[in-house]
Amino acid sequence: MKIIVCAKQVPDTNEVKIDPIKGTLIREGVPSILNPDDANALEAALELRDQYPGTTVTVISMGPPQALYMLRECLAMGADEACLLSSRAFGGADTCATSTTLAAGIKKIGDYDIIFAGRQAIDGDTAQVGPQTAQRLGLPSVTYVRKIREIKDKTIIVERALEDGFEVIEIQKPCVLTAIKELNTPRYMSVMQIEEAYKKEISVWDEFDLDVSPDDVGLTASPTQVFRSFTPPPKGAGEMLSGTVSEMAAALIEKLSEKHVI
Repeated sequence: MKIIVCAKQVPDTNEVKIDPIKGTLIREGVPSILNPDDANALEAALELRDQYPGTTVTVISMGPPQALYMLRECLAMGADEACLLSSRAFGGADTCATSTTLAAGIKKIGDYDIIFAGRQAIDGDTAQVGPQTAQRLGLPSVTYVRKIREIKDKTIIVERALEDGFEVIEIQKPCVLTAIKELNTPRYMSVMQIEEAYKKEISVWDEFDLDVSPDDVGLTASPTQVFRSFTPPPKGAGEMLSGTVSEMAAALIEKLSEKHVI
């Protein structure tokens, strides 16, 4: 099998702050990481490679040149190859334009059986890029994959997570599967794997390599735009009631009455 994994470098959300005046993300000094759900997607691909000899895993990402460090991490985890789609023409892309670029990159790689992606990226939380990429490639897709049950000659049987359970789906290959954290636990890198990762070549492609028009990618091709990001104002400190159950109930009723809630 030939497996392609879509991965994204994202800012560590534990360190992200928002400029209160401009309403934009402060990215300076914020560390970047491999998107967590994408790490689960990569692990799923690597587990299949372990089970099926001869399987290859290629990681593809769209981003600035510094995303090469994230791709090195993917190689150190065990990926065989990696390629980065990087150009100023791709900048400012929303999910629509991003999926167009990723689909073009995947077509250039060619000859794939399964395409894995994370459920969503922690910097956008849209969960749209995986399904949109499948649509642009004309492939069937299953989102929220929590378990891979069986790989057949022409199909794959997976479990798709629901709010109150799961459903079992058999999907035709080639296909796109988006992973959730319940699917697996991503493996750690070893020192030797990290050393080997820096010896491998990573392909870097721009719009000319992908044969796409600048009008179809990046900000120009993005119908959705974020006008402002902001941090909600902190809530006031809570008040703890004390006393017997009857006393606390009476005090609560009094306070709710004062606020005209009841």
